[in-house]
Amino acid sequence: MATITSSASLPATRVRASPGERLAPAVFLLPAVLVVLFVSIFPLILSLFLSLSRLRFEAGGLKVQFVALDNYRKLLFGSEQKVLFGTLATPSPIGWVVLAVVALLMLASVYRAIRDARSGRAIAGRVIAAIVLAGLTYLVVASLLAPEGRPGTLVVTMLYVAVGITVQYLLGLGLALLCAQQLPGRRFFRVVFLLPMMITPVGVGYLFRMLADTNKGPLEPLWVALGMQDFAWSNNAWGARIAVMIGDIWQWTPFMFIVLLAAIEGQEVEPVEAAIVDGASNWDIFRHITLPAILPVSTTLILIRMIEAFKIIDLPNILTNGGPGTATETLTLYAYRIWRALDIGGSAAIAYLLLFLVTFFATLYVRTLRGRVSTA
Repeated sequence: MATITSSASLPATRVRASPGERLAPAVFLLPAVLVVLFVSIFPLILSLFLSLSRLRFEAGGLKVQFVALDNYRKLLFGSEQKVLFGTLATPSPIGWVVLAVVALLMLASVYRAIRDARSGRAIAGRVIAAIVLAGLTYLVVASLLAPEGRPGTLVVTMLYVAVGITVQYLLGLGLALLCAQQLPGRRFFRVVFLLPMMITPVGVGYLFRMLADTNKGPLEPLWVALGMQDFAWSNNAWGARIAVMIGDIWQWTPFMFIVLLAAIEGQEVEPVEAAIVDGASNWDIFRHITLPAILPVSTTLILIRMIEAFKIIDLPNILTNGGPGTATETLTLYAYRIWRALDIGGSAAIAYLLLFLVTFFATLYVRTLRGRVSTA
């Protein structure tokens, strides 16, 4: 009798792909890779070249002159230094305390890296981050916290980012916690809280410009009742900064709110119910269950918002035009202003300084919270 051998018992033969089949995935992916490189990498390389050059518009064409780091020297040490860094003076006692606290924290960070026997690269990174952060802190305390100081565009930008993100996150978290409760009308307020996101930044700027008008705006009766009918927000440095920050907070709090609301409603219900049965208070539930559950989302949310906040330009441009003087001028608005003056190389240099600043704070933020988020 002939034995029948099943095909499953036969040894599997490996089919070798032809060269054309091996190259097919690369051929199909190459156009997409080239498009991504052209859209993202090419502008970075071109702007880097422009930041190292001086462009002059002449009759018959455009003259490009390579000047190396001259544009950066002009910003950091030359004629534009006061615009970028502001007027520095002796800090107040509070400023010295803030600077001392930051310096001690940075020294402690470097000491921990050395104590834990980190690699030389990690220690060098800690040292560089400590020096840069201490220098930026000195700029803040010597301009904002000094009686005779005046902040430059760099400090004003960091002020907008720090105050804006902090207030936006706290307000968004509070509104999300309220709308997550079984309260009457919560669906209506969810829609109302999202309305500022439907308005363009230019529209928000003109809206707050109209509201801040103490002579002809819709809030004129309120300003008259408060005795502020002759007060001009745009003529006072801190009044103009506060107006810009209020507009930015009003515009971006809904973004924080909707993401945090989704994170809160997406957390597991069983731990919360178990905590309620065990007699835990609302604060204990929020601190030990809700907050760790939304911490990964919060980390990403703040990072995205921080990157966007450094690029603020619409509100200070429309509300105050960067004034009075340069009191409300941000780095992006500063780059736009000198770009309009046809200083293309200087504008590109400011853009790269902003890129370095955003990269530094984003890296510092991620490295600081990476361990806490992973253990949450």
